[in-house]
Amino acid sequence: MPFASTSSLGFFTIRSSLKKAIFSKKATCSLSLPAAFASAMDGNSNCKLVLCGKSPPENEIAIALKSSNALKLPESTEISILLQSEFEKPVKEDAFGVDSFMTSLSTSRFGRFLLWSPRLPSTHDVVSNNFCELPVGAVCVADVQYKGRGRSKNVWESPQGCLLFSFTLQMEEGRVVPLIQYVVSLAVTEAIKYVCDKNTLIHFVLGTSSAFQGLPYIDVKIKWPNDLYLNGLKVGGILCTSTYKSKQFNVSAGVGLNVDNEKPTTCLNAFLRELSVTTYRFTREDVLATFFNKFEMLYEVFINQGFQSLEELYYRTWLHSGQRVIVQEKTEDQVVENVVTIQGLTSSGYLLAIGDDNQMCELHPDGNSFDFFKGLVRRKMD
Repeated sequence: MPFASTSSLGFFTIRSSLKKAIFSKKATCSLSLPAAFASAMDGNSNCKLVLCGKSPPENEIAIALKSSNALKLPESTEISILLQSEFEKPVKEDAFGVDSFMTSLSTSRFGRFLLWSPRLPSTHDVVSNNFCELPVGAVCVADVQYKGRGRSKNVWESPQGCLLFSFTLQMEEGRVVPLIQYVVSLAVTEAIKYVCDKNTLIHFVLGTSSAFQGLPYIDVKIKWPNDLYLNGLKVGGILCTSTYKSKQFNVSAGVGLNVDNEKPTTCLNAFLRELSVTTYRFTREDVLATFFNKFEMLYEVFINQGFQSLEELYYRTWLHSGQRVIVQEKTEDQVVENVVTIQGLTSSGYLLAIGDDNQMCELHPDGNSFDFFKGLVRRKMD
């Protein structure tokens, strides 16, 4: 299966048995940082990385990594490595709570080794550039990042209050690697649902809330292939990249989720305030720990049973079942428009659609711009 040594996940395979319509979408909230802010952040290139683990074996890895000074960042960004016990600088009130996260984490593999920084160019750069130095399942979290990115080189704005993290995993079967972004997306939405349900139950059992005063249902939806939407506004996105080495796909999965920042669109807590009088607020630590608790279970199902075992849940969570879109295809000097109805996903992770003429087609996210909410595919201008 031919692919570049470093690939955005993106898709590697193309089904020749289906008619193909090519498109892509630009993240509507992947906004460039103000030039003055970005310049100021770049001017101070020294970054601190605090390493810690949930148990002694992970803490031993942290000690070894600090001693070897093996962790690097691109573009000559200086990096200072500290163990959690050595981080003496007063932690800001809104800094990521490492201890709170570790207490809520119940995984056997993912999230147990943590790299945290108050400010980084990109969490994705940390895990992708140091993949072979880190244990599989390691996660990097930043309070602020100033060179975050999305698909197609879009810049992801990452203000304080965002949950910003990237983590590592390894896979052997290349044909299912592109599907991992769907498992990550699903784990995010399931984590948010679980946090709502858990806190509603706690308040009800303790008698601090009636059944009607529990947390409202926060219905975050998946916009294919890798965006997260709430009430029609983008609140998150997924970026997965991979390299192939020693018969393994080294996958770096990154997530940005608006938890407590109302800019540039909205966030979970803003939506919660609109719907409920509860004093509860989502925290990045609780959402991240719950994400990994969910992801580890979903990942096991995915690896052992295939994505088809998760499809029903995925289709309940995405925006597109039965959606009609117009596909534009250029034939010679003419642009032909065909109306198709989205049916689901193909086995390789593309969109499966059917035309009014009952012709099946496969829709790809490469080469053109795509806007699901207008139901229109438009050819991208160079």
